[in-house]
Amino acid sequence: MQKNKTALEELAEKESSYGKVFKVSGPLVVADSMVGAKMYELVKVGWDKLVGEIIKLDGDTASIQCYEDTAGLTVGDPVMRTKQPLSVTLAPGILEEIFDGIQRPLNKIAEVSSSVFVPRGVDVPALNMAKPWEFKPAKINVGAMLTGGDIIGEVYENELFDTH
Repeated sequence: MQKNKTALEELAEKESSYGKVFKVSGPLVVADSMVGAKMYELVKVGWDKLVGEIIKLDGDTASIQCYEDTAGLTVGDPVMRTKQPLSVTLAPGILEEIFDGIQRPLNKIAEVSSSVFVPRGVDVPALNMAKPWEFKPAKINVGAMLTGGDIIGEVYENELFDTH
């Protein structure tokens, strides 16, 4: 005997992680079959997984601002939803790198690609999360109420700033 699915389960089943390119006009890519997509969601466009962000939704059609050269994209190419907003990493090490506009570390990309040009769809971590940093905790009492902006400690990163 087959179990009846709830409306929520049916909707989740319909919602896919992939859409497809419907049309391309410069940096604007229109994709369909994007049911469940959200505004400002990060997407990977085409077989090269170009970085893009949903800027308009109309039914199951999404307009995507692509942050890389869209030359070669064709109708039917996949659009992968990440189900995450476009965001940047804020952590120690951010002042040691030079980034492009979507926080890709240019020095690391140059090492990986052996080129001064940024390859299409390159995906390298923005910061080295394995690097240990010395953290000096602030004197906070156990059980103290903390709010946004409270300083909970310090990390020395470079000579430019004494503490962050």
